[in-house]
Amino acid sequence: MVHYGHSNQLRQAKGMGDYLIVGVHTDAEISKHKGPPVFTQEERYKMVRAIKWVDEIVEGAPYVTTLETLDKYNCDFCVHGDDITLTVDGKDTYEEVKREGRYRECKRTQGVSTTDLVGRMLLMTKAHHSNMDNPDYQQHTDNFGKVSRMGYILVKICHSPWTGVSQFLQTSQKIIQFASGTEPQPGDTIIYVAGAFDLFHIGHVDFLEMVYKQAERPYVIVGLHFDQEVNRYKGKNYPIMNIHERTLSVLACRYVSEVVIGAPYAVGKDLLDHFKVDLVCHGKTEVFPDKDGSDPYAEPRKRGIFRTIDSGNNLTTDDIVQRIIENRLQFEARNQKKEAKEMAVIEAMKKREQPRSGTDGVC
Repeated sequence: MVHYGHSNQLRQAKGMGDYLIVGVHTDAEISKHKGPPVFTQEERYKMVRAIKWVDEIVEGAPYVTTLETLDKYNCDFCVHGDDITLTVDGKDTYEEVKREGRYRECKRTQGVSTTDLVGRMLLMTKAHHSNMDNPDYQQHTDNFGKVSRMGYILVKICHSPWTGVSQFLQTSQKIIQFASGTEPQPGDTIIYVAGAFDLFHIGHVDFLEMVYKQAERPYVIVGLHFDQEVNRYKGKNYPIMNIHERTLSVLACRYVSEVVIGAPYAVGKDLLDHFKVDLVCHGKTEVFPDKDGSDPYAEPRKRGIFRTIDSGNNLTTDDIVQRIIENRLQFEARNQKKEAKEMAVIEAMKKREQPRSGTDGVC
């Protein structure tokens, strides 16, 4: 997937240098080393290009980063998160560049992982943002990341710190880091859009890009609805991502200037006047009525500033969830295999750090 945890890594990486080139792997490489990708390589290429800290991408980058790759693109060093990345045979993919001192590390974003997001899609409950103690969620964590080590006298389930399920905690500092910090300038066209923007995907990117192209000097404001509001009109277990996660996902997009956290569902007079909105856009997706049955876009329609945007992409969050459900067993196997490799590395590291004891096998 491409999520706000990746965006945060790229933000940190850009801060270490002047020009950021991002290598994106093919579907074949990911399937070989990690398991089935959620987004296709073409979707991932476009999504990474849309992250505002990225200057250039390399399509089909090799899974193992070598000095030859760095030299080919005139890179001084490469950056990765502080989680380990292994090949299909359990080798560190950054071993060569680490050895030559051309590797730097950034902090992984705690509380988000592809593992967790995939699990939320399979866990059909409205409480998946906060209910980590419920039995269904615990079963999900077992299915999506465990290593059973039956060969030892004392058996204990061990979880990798990189693949395990956790929860994201929002801070004001994180929002500041992601925000553009720019205000609309004279001559800017202020464009407002609103929605859930759940599981931020290529459909959202294509829509926001088209919105951005509606003016010569666009200032795009995205109104994000609170979780309860999203669940009212979308139902099921939506939103998959909570309001804090959706905020960072949208802020990371290069076409977005500002986000309204917890925007009113109806785009009314007060909102339009407060932000001095020139244009209100909505995609081709259905417009659900407000609680009282009214049209949430009645006011912008009345003012003649409402515009329907056809992005040419019909992908929805429902489609992404359906991909996961259809490949459930593959994704469960992916995460169990990935964590098993990580735990083997952790055990090897522990053995190097301390003498072997008589109580072998307990982690």
